[in-house]
Amino acid sequence: MDSKALEHCRAKMHDKQMSDVAIAQFEHMYKTWSDGDVDHCIREHDVTPLKDVPTFKQVRESMDMDFALEAFSKAAFLKLNGGLGTSMGLEKAKSLLPVRRHKARQMRFLDIILGQVITARKRLDVPLPLTLMNSFRTSADTLRVVHRNKNFAQSEVPIEIIQHSEPKIDLATGEPVSYPDNPELEWCPPGHGDLFSTIWESGLLDTLQAQGIEYLFISNSDNLGARPSRTLAGHFAQSGSPFMVEVAQRTEADRKGGHLVVDKKSGRLLLREMTQVDPRDKASAMSIRKHPYFNTNSIWVRVDALKAKLEEHQGILPLPVIINKKTVDPADPSTPAVIQLETAMGAAASLFEGATCVKVDRMRFLPVKTTSDLFIMRSDRFHLTDSYEMEDGNYIFPNVQLDQRYYRNISDFNERFPYGVPALAAAQSVSIQGDWTFGRDVTLYSDAKLEDPGRPSYVPNGQFIGPQGVEPDDWI
Repeated sequence: MDSKALEHCRAKMHDKQMSDVAIAQFEHMYKTWSDGDVDHCIREHDVTPLKDVPTFKQVRESMDMDFALEAFSKAAFLKLNGGLGTSMGLEKAKSLLPVRRHKARQMRFLDIILGQVITARKRLDVPLPLTLMNSFRTSADTLRVVHRNKNFAQSEVPIEIIQHSEPKIDLATGEPVSYPDNPELEWCPPGHGDLFSTIWESGLLDTLQAQGIEYLFISNSDNLGARPSRTLAGHFAQSGSPFMVEVAQRTEADRKGGHLVVDKKSGRLLLREMTQVDPRDKASAMSIRKHPYFNTNSIWVRVDALKAKLEEHQGILPLPVIINKKTVDPADPSTPAVIQLETAMGAAASLFEGATCVKVDRMRFLPVKTTSDLFIMRSDRFHLTDSYEMEDGNYIFPNVQLDQRYYRNISDFNERFPYGVPALAAAQSVSIQGDWTFGRDVTLYSDAKLEDPGRPSYVPNGQFIGPQGVEPDDWI
């Protein structure tokens, strides 16, 4: 790729008053990409499967809770909150999307997160600082909600740090893309691996250490299962590990996701994304028996260990570069093709000697990436407790397939479920094809299915939907 293209990207970032750290990080990723040094295959014969990971249940049964509480009193909570939810047609922070009602109040992701922190502070008498890593697009709206919460107060530790942004790259030329119709869409975040350089530049680690904080728990804001946990804080403190990844049991639905393996040569943990799997190794990599754990993207890290590692690399950790191919306007496939250069937070495990994993239950992994996920979270499968826990019976959910033409964007989704989503507790799977709008008190059961009738259709109040579609009212 022409070196002038990189210079143009650098100049564009400089004109936008991006920091030296942000520019240096982008330059590192750009050179890695232009040199073709990306998505290195992690061959099956070079790794061993991750096995015998301690479980949350084992940890809790053996944990001295006084020790755990002491560790928890030295922990801080960081939520990745830079996402706009563009995959669902959102133009604001995904964390401001209503999840469900609780005692007549509409609760958003952020309301629930704040509730989890406030509850832990009050019940356990711990400081538990909360920091949100916002983007330039999510900061103002997010802080407005935080400041309106009368029960949340924090002064010594910053409530937010701002993640970096970088230019989207024109796939054809390597130049920074130009999009005069909406210049804001010329920019993107560098993936959640950017967390580390953002933390470094913000001085957050120094602030945490000044407040006596030793451990940092980091998770996604759209994963309401990743609550603060004194049990895991105690286990992490007791382990002596500098870096701990929460993993969960893979199911058939998780076969294509990132998973943890052990590098034979170094003995260190590696996060292997499916883009890093050689085609010859795909069957092995997707075997849930051979590789039983997947990455939940929730990590624990020692503040001193992270600070030392960032100092070693001048704030820019050498993480594998991920190429994310999109269009400049993600909602319009006719706009120019671009790439976004990203890194993954969990990949940092390989940089820490002694990094470990802990197996958590599915109740700690409740991500919302699509309206199908939201469909489940808003259903009668869940109950939001007074402790702000998303509670379900077994956390094994039905496979939900919603017609992307009519339910992908949140505005279309809400329009077709004006009275809330149907009852889901009796359903094994759900398939809704076509343009269906739902009345009140609709119940889905068994393998619920609606075929596409080829026209907008309506499910009347109180109907039951099963394998044959809407059940007839008459008895035979």
